[in-house]
Amino acid sequence: MVGTRAATQSQQAQTMTSSTQAHRKKLEVKDLSIRYGDFTALSGVTLDIREREIFGVIGPANSGKTSFLTAINRMDAMSADMHVNGQILFDGVDAAKWRNLYSLRRRIGVVFPLPVGLPMTIYDNVAMAPRLAGIKEKAELDLIVERCLTRAALWDEVKDRLTSLGSLLSGGQQQRLTISRALSQDPELLMLDEFSIAVDPVTTMRIEDVLQELRSEMTIILVTNLVQQAHRLADRTAFFLNGRCVEIGETEAMFNGQVQDPMTLDYIEGRFG
Repeated sequence: MVGTRAATQSQQAQTMTSSTQAHRKKLEVKDLSIRYGDFTALSGVTLDIREREIFGVIGPANSGKTSFLTAINRMDAMSADMHVNGQILFDGVDAAKWRNLYSLRRRIGVVFPLPVGLPMTIYDNVAMAPRLAGIKEKAELDLIVERCLTRAALWDEVKDRLTSLGSLLSGGQQQRLTISRALSQDPELLMLDEFSIAVDPVTTMRIEDVLQELRSEMTIILVTNLVQQAHRLADRTAFFLNGRCVEIGETEAMFNGQVQDPMTLDYIEGRFG
């Protein structure tokens, strides 16, 4: 009896620990507003993103989705016209007060809509960030390059031509190379902005498989104009419209019609967008 009770208590403790970790806040956004000159792109967004979840962001064009990502990665520092108000906490630390902006960005990988193969070899595309971080040993770089290309489902296609230019790969391969490059920093948060715009359906599904595997290792924010992609991948989904976050919910529940705002269901079911 004692042994059984102890085992049960141990299992309960493990379940509670697992549950706590699953709901730990990786990112907290509080009353976030973004302006470009006189244009307000985002207004009063408050939400949290949990550790190791795929968080989907859907909504029509010009709803503020991309601006949301740029604020998280502190790209406002590169644009004099972009003004950010509110607070973004990354692991509890205000991103606006991060002492070293580059150290913050090393923890946040970004994949943009159009694939960008830098004008260097496939190998150097992936090895660039580790080199900048101080890794010089070729054997270690070789391992990093192979690991990142494998995780992005690209290794088997390019392992015999790593010295070829990355910019000469097909569009779908370049997008996976971009993901490899983002992964080379070992990010804790990976943000993807409409990654499937410029790739074919087969490549899209391959990248989706990659994201499913990565969800156990990192937090992922998936901005997508394909609502069914959010349905397939996201644990929770936020619906943005006209610069506002209309609502956030468990993805499966939202797609089963359990929404707070009828506009959310109208968008999910394709009545506008």
